[in-house]
Amino acid sequence: MLKCSVCIHDERTAKIKIVNGKPVCKECLHYLAHKPDKERVRAELEELMSKLNKAIVAFSGGKDSTVALYLAKEKYGVDVEAVMIDHGFMAREAIENAKRMCDYLDVPLTVLRYDYSDIFREALLKAKSPCKKCSSRTMGELREYALKKGVKSIVTGHELPFGHHPYRIMRGGIIQIRLLSLMSEEERFKILEKRPFKFPELPGYTTNCLIIGPALRRYYEKHGYSFETRRIAALVRYGLIDTKKAIKKVSKPKISEKIEREVYKRLGIEKKD
Repeated sequence: MLKCSVCIHDERTAKIKIVNGKPVCKECLHYLAHKPDKERVRAELEELMSKLNKAIVAFSGGKDSTVALYLAKEKYGVDVEAVMIDHGFMAREAIENAKRMCDYLDVPLTVLRYDYSDIFREALLKAKSPCKKCSSRTMGELREYALKKGVKSIVTGHELPFGHHPYRIMRGGIIQIRLLSLMSEEERFKILEKRPFKFPELPGYTTNCLIIGPALRRYYEKHGYSFETRRIAALVRYGLIDTKKAIKKVSKPKISEKIEREVYKRLGIEKKD
């Protein structure tokens, strides 16, 4: 099986071509042909943040949004409100981390509760990733909240920029800023080490969601690989995580039987062993 010589994709997860005698996936070919100017991205991000006075931080209680909240408040001095979208399946540990970090940073925390059962039920029944639809709905709810509050910027904890920019303009003129654009995993962990953040034992690349584990297992059963591969491969491509750690993150996860059964029960799905 051909494996990309740049990231962690193989023939199961991406189209691979031989270029100058080396296998390279389609996504890496595009990246290499249109390499982002990383220094320009960082400079653009610094300029944005230096002019930002007030913002909502999309706060899940997970590691990345925690780093984003910390940086927005402490490094850039932004007047921030942490807003958590509780979709009904947030891990208890994430909620505890959110409350603990907001107390530590003296930041107001607003929790908006919604029911994403339709997204999660479909993902488990059809062995699909729930993440894209979940993220899209969450950003939509945050946008609506920002409009009602008269706040023009939403800061998120994404590491990858939007192509060549660390921001995008949403409907209504709201700006989403990916504050961790091009920040390595090592850099993020160093910030968390000195904060009251406790890493929960959850499967997959998550520190906040109960759905990821069961959804990954279903996806693995059908496809034989992780639906997180594309995202983790991009982190490798951008040099934000090393290959060894990346491969470990997309390996078949160990799922808590207790969590899995609880998720299936709450979604009204019969769990077949």
